[in-house]
Amino acid sequence: MQICEGLKAHPAELTAPEHPLRDTGIPVLGGMPWGAHICMFYETKVDLVDSSVSYFQAGLRNNELCVWAVSDPVTRDDAFEALRRDIPDFDRYLGQGQMEIVEGREWYLGDRFDMRRIIAGWTSKMHKGLSRGHEGLRISGNAFWVHSKYWKEFCNYEHELDGSLAGNNLLVLCTYPLNTCRASDVLDVARAHQYSIARRDGSWELLETPASKQVKREIVNDLLDILSRPLPGRRSLTPRERVVLAHIIRGASTKEAARSLGIAPRTVEFHRANILKKRGAKTVIEILGGILNHL
Repeated sequence: MQICEGLKAHPAELTAPEHPLRDTGIPVLGGMPWGAHICMFYETKVDLVDSSVSYFQAGLRNNELCVWAVSDPVTRDDAFEALRRDIPDFDRYLGQGQMEIVEGREWYLGDRFDMRRIIAGWTSKMHKGLSRGHEGLRISGNAFWVHSKYWKEFCNYEHELDGSLAGNNLLVLCTYPLNTCRASDVLDVARAHQYSIARRDGSWELLETPASKQVKREIVNDLLDILSRPLPGRRSLTPRERVVLAHIIRGASTKEAARSLGIAPRTVEFHRANILKKRGAKTVIEILGGILNHL
């Protein structure tokens, strides 16, 4: 699924030869420079755990301090179990203090949300790692804030973090649950990161993403225009299903769409299920990607 072509350079084009790339452990990305800010949309808990373990294994192998901020659906016990299962000598890395697993909610929220405190915390850990002889800091945090009251604050945090990475030995992987992200959420999240990827049922996809709010608005307008025309392949959507899909693409929740259309939320969910079935998709994000291929 490609969200928009030509708006992001290939990773290899963004790194000068004199700056060695860091192995991400993620096949679709390969090597990344320090300062890379990656978002990964995942479909299942297995996708999340397997990808994260591979990512951290590469960091441990290359003498980086690694920190995993876990949250639902992954617990600290889940993380320790998976890392021990797949990484030889994991307990040695753990004993040396090279791998830390923290509770995401405690790390990000503490007594209250403060983006400067969070970013300063990452920077402090980076300097701690460098002072101990590590190459830099590799981190990952799972987005527990999707559809929560913290959504806007964390979107701002992602942008602030992105701007703070230049010149620092930091590699960042932010993970987002694909099945709970609305189409507009995907665009918002991807715009706050340098690289966007998806892991679905073990398969990798590299997502090209829009770089500005203006591009996002243009894409949404183009999507709505396409919805006014017959879509190729699969069964055609009914007029009501097109209207429901248009509301979803604009970022409306089930309740918001129901209120706008004057129907019950369960009716919106019924139409949503029919849309997915007709388009042969598991999520609305898949439909979004398919439609964007026709832009």
